[in-house]
Amino acid sequence: MRTPLFVAVIFLFIFSFNASVCSQTSTVDTSKSLSPEERHSSAMQLVSMFVERYHYSPKTVDDSLSAWIYNDYLKALDFQKMYFLQSDVDEFSKYKFVLDQNMGTGNLVPPFDMFNRYKERLNERIKFVLTVLDKPLDLTKNEEINLDREKAGYAKDEKELNELWVKRIKFDVIGLILGGKEEKDAREVLQKRYKNLHKAVLQYKADDVFQIYMSSVMESIDPHSSYMSPKTSQDFNINMSQSLEGIGATLTSENDYVTIVRVVPGGPASKSGLLDDGDRIIAVAQGDDGEMVDIVGWRTDDAVQLIRGAKGTVVRLSILKKKDGANAIPKEIKLVREKIKIEEQSAKKKIIEINEDGKQYKIGVIDVPSFYLDFEGKRKGEKDFKSTSNDVKKILDTLKNEGVSGIVMDLRNNGGGSLLEAIELTGLFISTGAVVQVKEADGSVKVNKDTDPSIAWDGPMAVLINSGSASASEIFAAAIQDYGRGVILGEQSFGKGTVQNLIDLDKVSGGQKLGQLTLTIAKFYRISGGSTQHKGVIPDILFPSAFDPSETGESSYPTALPWDKINATAFQASSGLSSTITDLEAKHDARTGKNSEYQYFIKDLDKSKGHRGKKVFSLNLEKRKLEQEEIKKEEEARKKERANKGLIELDKDGKVVKEKLVVEDPLLEESGHILANLIELVDTGKKAKKN
Repeated sequence: MRTPLFVAVIFLFIFSFNASVCSQTSTVDTSKSLSPEERHSSAMQLVSMFVERYHYSPKTVDDSLSAWIYNDYLKALDFQKMYFLQSDVDEFSKYKFVLDQNMGTGNLVPPFDMFNRYKERLNERIKFVLTVLDKPLDLTKNEEINLDREKAGYAKDEKELNELWVKRIKFDVIGLILGGKEEKDAREVLQKRYKNLHKAVLQYKADDVFQIYMSSVMESIDPHSSYMSPKTSQDFNINMSQSLEGIGATLTSENDYVTIVRVVPGGPASKSGLLDDGDRIIAVAQGDDGEMVDIVGWRTDDAVQLIRGAKGTVVRLSILKKKDGANAIPKEIKLVREKIKIEEQSAKKKIIEINEDGKQYKIGVIDVPSFYLDFEGKRKGEKDFKSTSNDVKKILDTLKNEGVSGIVMDLRNNGGGSLLEAIELTGLFISTGAVVQVKEADGSVKVNKDTDPSIAWDGPMAVLINSGSASASEIFAAAIQDYGRGVILGEQSFGKGTVQNLIDLDKVSGGQKLGQLTLTIAKFYRISGGSTQHKGVIPDILFPSAFDPSETGESSYPTALPWDKINATAFQASSGLSSTITDLEAKHDARTGKNSEYQYFIKDLDKSKGHRGKKVFSLNLEKRKLEQEEIKKEEEARKKERANKGLIELDKDGKVVKEKLVVEDPLLEESGHILANLIELVDTGKKAKKN
């Protein structure tokens, strides 16, 4: 999973500092070549030393590693093979098997040479693109474009490259027309877009080029080890320490698009339900009626200047949904910026009423968005310091008083957090015992245990996970599964089973400003011996998923550390649950087969997969309009069918009245039904045992 060109993760909040970002209107030198500085060579040598000595599983420094770095860096500069000619790549091939040796010597001539050629080709492409966009385009030809260029070759000459670009321009113009723009206006938008891209790249400094190259170097080791230049690490540290005020999301630059990396729990984006990880932001407007500013091709930090703002103000975003793939049509959303309170990221509860086989069940649902811990409060010995386990324990006490029969722990999109809290939370549902094993780089294994014999909830429970559940979430779910303490439901989890450590290179360099290194130093293992790395946690009952693990999980990273197994540690598992899974799954299949809303949900997922899988598109405008009309007709027919069945309500204009949706979360509702089945089986078992 590459994030080509400048990779920067920036929090979309407002901060009390003046960042020295590049202005969109500053003067640039189109012919200036960039060269590495001495401190860049020092940083690369130091990073190479740390990786070799302290990484959990350092790669052998050889030609294969060099070739991987070379190919990845080439993709970072020209992901779609739309800038370099085959002659350029032939010339670069002399660097393919020397980059491994250069890591130790600090030689950075190859990556800077390749970047300067990219910059030269970019200048040529922008001139050509702007010339094409000056005139009306012929959108009546029966042409097609294949957007999947991973296996395509580089253009052999300028003529072939021009033909590729004309097709790409037509595809983008058609997309804007389908989004509501006139052809002339669409061409003007693209002209501004490519001028922005040109200006952004021309403003790159040597630090930026070094950051891009080091991203490829570190990704050759593993996807979670990374390097941040002094400027990037400084901005990141400032951003992390300031008040969280904005839309609540983290961004990166991916293929010229500002892309959502993660929606932060408790923020405006999260609460709106309108933004998802992987969505792309193509334009930003201020207030209810401000003009949309196209930001495709902008540097991420420049885009942030538009998106962040004061609490209470409105920002409008034009987005392309990830689920719609390359065929996505721009959609406008409106958010009100606000300060994100820690309380809004805390565990929350609700009760759902489930009718199963004529019986009513009260099911307590605990939503855990992250594993948080007030380290300072804990260190000081404060009686009621803030933590996931403390909050969940209070919620469990409340739910018991309210008479619930079972508990669903909802860990969907919980990206992890404190390892200590994963252990403490597990301890609320078991007596004492091992929770997770941690294997260090030297081969030593430490078993982390819950030592508190008290149990906050000993009744039936389920854990709901999805592909966004990672790290500490997987440790908790795996432990509950290994102990047979509850049934695991949902999608295969992310599969991040590695531990990273942050190294401040400035402190070990004798005063040089060299940046920061994040290095993988250990691996998590279940108490049963298997790693959570790569595979994640496989639910006892799988729910349909919008994305395949190979698209979004750890297995989507080509250099992810492999799954493996160590010896199991001693633990006492319950023997009763495993025998009921088959019965629960049979009831689940029978019930969901007759559930209209659940079947609609599956159809939506299938459509989304179809959209994302489509790579070849017509460049005939009328054909694309007909395709779009068919999609709209299907959506309207679907809405009417659901309304006739009483599943949703429509207003007089045929729009869904969102606040009156009958089924808000079909997966959570089905989790409640499965838990109700489990409660009935447990009760039946208790009666049989008593008799």
